[in-house]
Amino acid sequence: MKHIPRIAAGIGVLLLVAAAALVAFAWAPDRPPEALVSRWAPPPSRFIALGGMQVHLRDEGARDDPEPIVLLHGTSASLHTWEGWVRVLKAGHRVISVDLPGFGLTGPAPDGRYDIAAYARFVVDLLDALQVQRAVLAGNSLGGYVAWKTGVDHPQRVSRLILVDAAGYAFAPESVPLGFRLAQSPALAPLMAHLLPRGMIESSVRNVYGDPSRVTAELVDRYYELTLRAGNRAALFARFGQTRSGEFERQVVQVKQPTLILWGGRDRLIPPEYARRFRQDIAGSTLVMFDALGHVPQEEDPAATVAAVRTFLDRH
Repeated sequence: MKHIPRIAAGIGVLLLVAAAALVAFAWAPDRPPEALVSRWAPPPSRFIALGGMQVHLRDEGARDDPEPIVLLHGTSASLHTWEGWVRVLKAGHRVISVDLPGFGLTGPAPDGRYDIAAYARFVVDLLDALQVQRAVLAGNSLGGYVAWKTGVDHPQRVSRLILVDAAGYAFAPESVPLGFRLAQSPALAPLMAHLLPRGMIESSVRNVYGDPSRVTAELVDRYYELTLRAGNRAALFARFGQTRSGEFERQVVQVKQPTLILWGGRDRLIPPEYARRFRQDIAGSTLVMFDALGHVPQEEDPAATVAAVRTFLDRH
């Protein structure tokens, strides 16, 4: 029995060493946006003052396009997720991609609001700032939710909709990325404000791809470094706390714009059954399913998905 205190002390030391090693391995303080701009905001990126933020956007393509295409990314993503689409679409359209408040290089909203109505208001304010009267809104996941909600709340500003694995219904995920699971636990917010294992980001990105082998080191770098942008982690916790699942789902039937629905058949976060619900609830909408792709099909296979977009735009 006289050895028990020594054993307990030894275990305590080992636990302290293990905790110190974990902190050293995962320690990741916030990074100021200035430290990220050179890699993640080369031309044609620019920043505009809007709502007390310096909003990161790219405005490319035909300047005389009467109905530009505005691209809205999903949770924890950035405008970079649309780069494959932009390369194709800017040949005949004006294409505007943007980092939404709380994400990418735009960073946190000064008022701390990340609910869907606030994001819809942001989109309209962005259109006003860029002197765009009507636009085609395309959005993935959270961005899709914001797109159709903007179309309902401000129909005169939205001519067509492209919903890519869009949120909006109270959905039952088959699998949730680890990063999202942790961000939905407010108790972890103080810890996660300083720790961010790169492996957790890689696991989360691989989780939303239909074919995880497509996930490259540079792709993980992008998600990882932009998550470290000062204020983004706190904004993510706030976003999950302010968004109620299915809050506006009864309004989906109010969407009147011509709508293209694109979905990854291997989406385990918002499974394909919700694509069919959008198709049923939005009169005259078109659904295109990509059986081998996941939750971010525009990023996973931009060539295949943008081809469907071009067909839709030509038809309408």
